[in-house]
Amino acid sequence: MEILKAIIPLGGLATRFLPLSKVLPKEFWPLVEKPLIHYAVEELKNSGVTHIVFVVNSLNKDLIGEYFAPSPFLEKALEEQKREELLESLKKIEKLSQGLSFSFVMQPKPQGDGSAILLAKKYIGEDPCVVLYPDDVIVSDVPATLQLAKTFKTAQKPVLGLVSLAQEKLTAYGVVGAEKIATRLYKVKKLVEKPATPEVAPSNLVSVGRRVLTPEVFDYLKKAKPNKKGEVVLGEVLGEMAKDGKILYGYELEGKWLECGEIKSWLYSFVRTTLLHPTYGKDIQKLLKTEKLI
Repeated sequence: MEILKAIIPLGGLATRFLPLSKVLPKEFWPLVEKPLIHYAVEELKNSGVTHIVFVVNSLNKDLIGEYFAPSPFLEKALEEQKREELLESLKKIEKLSQGLSFSFVMQPKPQGDGSAILLAKKYIGEDPCVVLYPDDVIVSDVPATLQLAKTFKTAQKPVLGLVSLAQEKLTAYGVVGAEKIATRLYKVKKLVEKPATPEVAPSNLVSVGRRVLTPEVFDYLKKAKPNKKGEVVLGEVLGEMAKDGKILYGYELEGKWLECGEIKSWLYSFVRTTLLHPTYGKDIQKLLKTEKLI
C-alpha cells in the first residue's frame, strides 16, 4: 500500500517565535526565498503524496490556501513589467500545487499534535498517512517522506524518521530505544519523550518530524488522555504502543536535518541554506569576509 495522504499539523501558537509569530505563522518563516511550508509541500509531492490535510488555527487558516493559489493580478503586473524571473517563481508555486488536493481542519485550541492529527482523521479514513512537521526540513537526494514510504511498503507498520544526535542534546527530543535489523532500519522497543537527563535516554536516535501512521495509531490517539500540560502528544502515544508490544519501525534518514523549531536553530538553518544557495551563496560568503564577520 502506498502513502498518498499526509497531515501537516499547524495549530500551535509558535510562542518560541514571538513577537513576530503574532502576525507571521511559523510555517511562513523562510529559508532564503521559500517559506517552510513550501519545502514541506514540495517534499510531499516529490514523495508521491496527492492529498494533504492542514490542521490550522485562526491566524493561518487563509494564508496557506492563498500562498498556493494562482495570483492573476500579480502575474499580470510582472508580465507588464517584464520581470520574468519573478513571474517564473510564482508559476513554480502553481505547478507545485497541481495534482494535489488540500483539506483544512480547524484546531480550536492548541492541545498537542496528537489532538491535531486526530482532527484530520475524517480525511484519512482507514488509509496509512504521513505526518510532516514543517519546522523540520530534511535536505536529501531522496525526499525524507519517500524514504519512509519505501520502508512502509514492505513493513506495513508505523515508521518513524530517526536522526542520530550527540548525547548532550537528547533531552529536548523524543528518543527511541531500538534494535537494528538492517541498514538504517530499526525495530522500536520504546520511545521516551524528552528524557530527564541524557544518561537515561535509551539511545542517541531521536524521532524527528516525519512519521508514517496506520489506522491503529488513530485508535490509540482516540483513547489517549491529555498529559499534565493538557496535551495529547503523538510521541507519547507511540511510546504507549511500543510499551504494549505493538510493532513500530524506525528508519535513520539520509540527509541533513535542518531544525527550525525555535529562533536559534532557525537562524542556523537560514544561514546554512543561504551560504550554500546556488544564486546567493557566494555573494553572501564574500560579504561576510569583506565585513570581517567571519
